[in-house]
Amino acid sequence: MPQANFEAECDRLSHVVDGALFARLRWERNEGPMIAHLVELAQGAIAERSEFEFTEEGATADIKRFVLKVHSKRVIAVTLRLQERQAVIAAEPIDRSNYHLMPGDPIITDFIAADEQWMNEALVQLFARVQPL
Repeated sequence: MPQANFEAECDRLSHVVDGALFARLRWERNEGPMIAHLVELAQGAIAERSEFEFTEEGATADIKRFVLKVHSKRVIAVTLRLQERQAVIAAEPIDRSNYHLMPGDPIITDFIAADEQWMNEALVQLFARVQPL
């Protein structure tokens, strides 16, 4: 039996035995590391900018949400998530921010294309939406 068939059958049986536990284990094996990779890319993008900081706030297992602080001032929220096999980054307005976030669509790419360059370009697009009140 080819390895892919074996893995598929193991997944099927695991799901039959305990669907909820299978879903959690599948997430830890697949989606969890993918989201962790997106977080690393985002953190790495601002690492050289000491005035920029991402503070995790309001995150869930499926969506990582960070408040962007610049010079210790709350600016916007940045969310990272997966949609099927695609990486999605978006910006949200936040409470206690003195900045307006212009509307815009999330930035989406195939996960395989989510690299440092994509993250930098995505953050440029999100940051460009920030305007003073």
